[in-house]
Amino acid sequence: MPPSLVEWLPEDHLVWEGYRLGGTGRAPYDPAMLVALLLYAYARGNRSSRQIERACWEDVAYKVICSMRVPDHSTIAEFRRRHEAAIAELFDQVLGLCREAGLVSVGVIMVDGTKIKANASMDQNRSYSGVVREILREAEETDRREDELYGDARGDELPEQLRTAEGRKQALADAKRRIEERKGREVGPQEPAGDVEVDPELVLGRGGRRGGRREWPRVARRELESRREREAEPIPRDREDRLFQALGRLEENHRVDLAANDAYQRWRSSSRDTLGRVMKGYSKPHTPPTDPDGTINLSDPDSRVMRSKGLPHRQAYNVQSAVTEQQIILAAEISLTAADFGHLEPILDRALAHLSRHGVTEQPEAVVGDAGYWHTEQIEAIADRGIEVLVPPDGAAREGKRPGWENGLYEQMREKLTTERGRLLYALRKATIEPVFGQIKYNRRVDRFMRRGRAAVHSELRLVAATHNLLKLHNHWIANTA
Repeated sequence: MPPSLVEWLPEDHLVWEGYRLGGTGRAPYDPAMLVALLLYAYARGNRSSRQIERACWEDVAYKVICSMRVPDHSTIAEFRRRHEAAIAELFDQVLGLCREAGLVSVGVIMVDGTKIKANASMDQNRSYSGVVREILREAEETDRREDELYGDARGDELPEQLRTAEGRKQALADAKRRIEERKGREVGPQEPAGDVEVDPELVLGRGGRRGGRREWPRVARRELESRREREAEPIPRDREDRLFQALGRLEENHRVDLAANDAYQRWRSSSRDTLGRVMKGYSKPHTPPTDPDGTINLSDPDSRVMRSKGLPHRQAYNVQSAVTEQQIILAAEISLTAADFGHLEPILDRALAHLSRHGVTEQPEAVVGDAGYWHTEQIEAIADRGIEVLVPPDGAAREGKRPGWENGLYEQMREKLTTERGRLLYALRKATIEPVFGQIKYNRRVDRFMRRGRAAVHSELRLVAATHNLLKLHNHWIANTA
């Protein structure tokens, strides 16, 4: 009789953790088997579908999972793509196992963010005019030199016929028709862009905060990104499709900015200041640009150019995490903004929501973050819930206090951080959550996402976080059975 592969691996091998989440003894290519394969591969820092396929040929542990079959890389990649939402939910299941093993406590929760590079190059960032020029170039099916295409123009402005909304609409519609005809696809009627409305209540917020002109488009863009996150639009594989998707996003951003400016003007013309005087005429009317501004990445339009301290600019995502004292990840989310400002309360709420699903309802003693998380309203809101907050108001690189941040809550926080408890808890943050990022980014080589688009990247991040917790759980079981 041939040897059994089961006998080739010890009982405490990591491969069996994947089977504890389902899949033992089922037929090859069963979804549970592919889930176990992804869990084990990601736990070993192997995220490439081609490398996973190769390991299924060469590695005994992979052979055990697959029952000696070898799923090809297309099958693995397609399974990961089609079931990205369900795969992301594995994080919650693994967290439940950690809870049952006694590894989850909510004494102190540490929050921090780290930048992970996107699967995109900064060279693929384009302005609106750049996207338009590429679409026209694709429609012409030639690789002309820019001086031939644009004459004596400097090359970064729109051609003359595209400097009006009507001219752009017609030229781009013709370009899309020619591209689709070349691919043998039919072009349906283009749906008109819907009207965009900006709710003043979202800007004024709690307490009637007025907000200046810049606040209105900022809030409107934030609502737009929230809608895009809910819709989770996938990134097309075809480059021409990505060009039109990028064009649509830039134009939608522009419509939102125009609507926000109009809403601000209406609010200002009918609003009054604290003395009851009409505010109309206090500032000159603002004329927004006629063309969409900003840039978008053609490879991954959800990613952003970000910079970490001491590192150059990169096309990346900001990963927000909440971690326990046992280095168990309670929450892992994607942010499109480089700064950690404004993420303290949302990431804490997400962590508590995950815990509540597993019967953990008690509040944490404290939540600890670095200076980038200082947000007065959020800190006060968390403190009102009976949770101690430790966030320094001054960055480590700053000498002295921030101007205007000398009294009140700022000074109270400084005093709290100088106490013995405050010093211990803040030191615990650095020794707890930063090693988690080190293990993920350096030990397991997850320093760049493999997938593209916010939904796909979020699914990949949650799988990475799930396997981090799975490794902690595996080590805990080994220690208790030794």
